[in-house]
Amino acid sequence: MCRPTPLTSQETPHACLLNVDLPGLWTFATHEEFCSLSVDQLTEIISHDELDIKEEMTVWEAVVRWVQHSREDRLHHLPSILPHIRFNLLTSDDTAAILNHPLVRRDPGRSVIRNLVKETSNLPRRLGMDSLEMAVVFCTRTNEHEILYMNPRAGEYISGKYDFESLPDAQAITVTSNNDIYVLAKEPWESHSCLFQYNHTDDAWERAIPSPVCSPDRKNFAEHKKYLVEVNGILYYLCVVSTRSNKSLRVTKYSWETDQWQECSQLELGEGEGEQVILPCGPHIYFLMNTEMHRYNPYKDRWFKRTPPQIVPRLCTAAALRTEIFCADLYFREAMVYHTDSDHWQILKGWMDAGSVETAHTPHLFVLENQLYLYLERYDMALETIEDSFLFVYDKSSEAWSSRGLKPTIFEVGSTHVDMLSGPLCPVARMYLPWLEKKGIDRRLKEADKEEEECVVHMV
Repeated sequence: MCRPTPLTSQETPHACLLNVDLPGLWTFATHEEFCSLSVDQLTEIISHDELDIKEEMTVWEAVVRWVQHSREDRLHHLPSILPHIRFNLLTSDDTAAILNHPLVRRDPGRSVIRNLVKETSNLPRRLGMDSLEMAVVFCTRTNEHEILYMNPRAGEYISGKYDFESLPDAQAITVTSNNDIYVLAKEPWESHSCLFQYNHTDDAWERAIPSPVCSPDRKNFAEHKKYLVEVNGILYYLCVVSTRSNKSLRVTKYSWETDQWQECSQLELGEGEGEQVILPCGPHIYFLMNTEMHRYNPYKDRWFKRTPPQIVPRLCTAAALRTEIFCADLYFREAMVYHTDSDHWQILKGWMDAGSVETAHTPHLFVLENQLYLYLERYDMALETIEDSFLFVYDKSSEAWSSRGLKPTIFEVGSTHVDMLSGPLCPVARMYLPWLEKKGIDRRLKEADKEEEECVVHMV
């Protein structure tokens, strides 16, 4: 398997801290594996520039946890561990909190820390401190793929272009909880699809898993949409297939131990026609149509019926935010939110004015930094061209979509279009800005654009 950088816990037992954010680091620090590290292993981990953390205080909290696991045996190691904490990256309040901590309240701890505040003033920032959560928008041109990495609130719009030789025909995309970006793609000369993984360091795509993704025999089945999702660290490949007599959802999961795709419980679908969306929410996978809805429980390997929306006939996009699933139809005239805890649907009205019949609004929902966003393409039905595109963020309290501070047009008109890849259209990943800048790819900041008037669209 191709491994990303920074290192992950699967590479070496003592590298587990290198690819986790603040909550992930603290979660790992509570595990027995972390507490069993030697002092050399601990200092090796916390000395890395590539440590994927947002705040240096996280390192101190992990050290405290390690020392307190066996205080009498480990307290004397603290002076040798402290030089690996970058005090120049701490706030004055954080430094004061460390000085007043019971572990360092008396000498030599306090004197060592005072000296380190001066000695470490030039140590570089950790890699994770310059990372940014960004939506990954997959697009297609005639001779290349374009992926737009964007964080509208931060004003970051970074475009990467990849030829079909390095990234072939893409069919689905997903981002895992370990921040691995996978694309399901098919080489022109191969009969099976394969997984490609994004290499953050080189801004390149590489074959990720040797074992190909097996598809049904096309002589017996007609394939429809393909999906790639991750739940609880496991990759799932889902494909809707049909025969003359029935339609079903075939599910396989990848086993890292055996390098094989294993069959899971299949889902027999009804006779209803229409678009469908498949996405993860919490520990489950949801199959969503206007007239049919099911939830997959990975632990039980079973599908369970849920209540479908019923009023979204041309369902085309969905996004999960905490325990809720938002969805909309192809023209964003019907929008709803599903509460997974109560199996209940709630209507979110579309635009007050749907526009003329000559213009269609194709929506794409995604969740970034715990906020619901809408990427909207305006399509001229007569000319069959994309007129422009817009970004909105949803304010739940006022039930309004606002474009305040957001770049209104993402792509040059007519230059490209967003692919309707299966699964979440805009999965979210942490991107490392120094590496993207090092590659010299197209970086566009909203500050460089002329100011745009705010647009607020209220729901009715």
